[in-house]
Amino acid sequence: MPEPDSPVDVPSPIDFHLPSDAADWAATAMVKRPWRQSFFRSFVAELGLRVSAEGSILELGSGPGFLAREILESLPQVLYTALDFSAPMHALAKERLGPLARRVRFVELDFKTPQWADGLSSYDAVVTMQAVHELRHKRHAASLYKVVRRLLRPGGLFLVCDHVCGEVGVANASLYMSFDEHRLALGEAGFSAHEVRHENGMVMYRAQVERP
Repeated sequence: MPEPDSPVDVPSPIDFHLPSDAADWAATAMVKRPWRQSFFRSFVAELGLRVSAEGSILELGSGPGFLAREILESLPQVLYTALDFSAPMHALAKERLGPLARRVRFVELDFKTPQWADGLSSYDAVVTMQAVHELRHKRHAASLYKVVRRLLRPGGLFLVCDHVCGEVGVANASLYMSFDEHRLALGEAGFSAHEVRHENGMVMYRAQVERP
């Protein structure tokens, strides 16, 4: 059963500003959830179908570079921006990416802060994997998605994946959205979303900005 929704933001048990916490998370993420790899493949497949070979991609909550590596290896000409509030996570990503890091613009920003997108460019695609819950409450999701929509060019693609709340997912109803809640948040931002993958309590949606 889902836990009751909290009226306030939920503190994080992890401090990603600490190198030790960032390293611990990176060391266990794929061990705890090996099925993340199947979602990475879905990201690559969707981008390959809908973004030009030299398109620009922004990743929100890019972490230690797991998703970035998959995309950069599979789409060798894309321009990539990795946004994360954690300097230790960026350091881990640069190490993981190796020579691929030369193709990445690393941006240290917190998408929970006002005007976080000021100074960013426009993009052909925005992707985010298991990061939206770092808003620390689901009620902030629609506002984030509205900013994402403004960053996307006409025809731009938004791919978002996170845990789902409910019988088939996790129990925390403050951090995580049900299927209907997630579709509603995307709809409030002006997206029409389609489920791409649902596996082991996580769901991935594809949304796209209509061309004029």
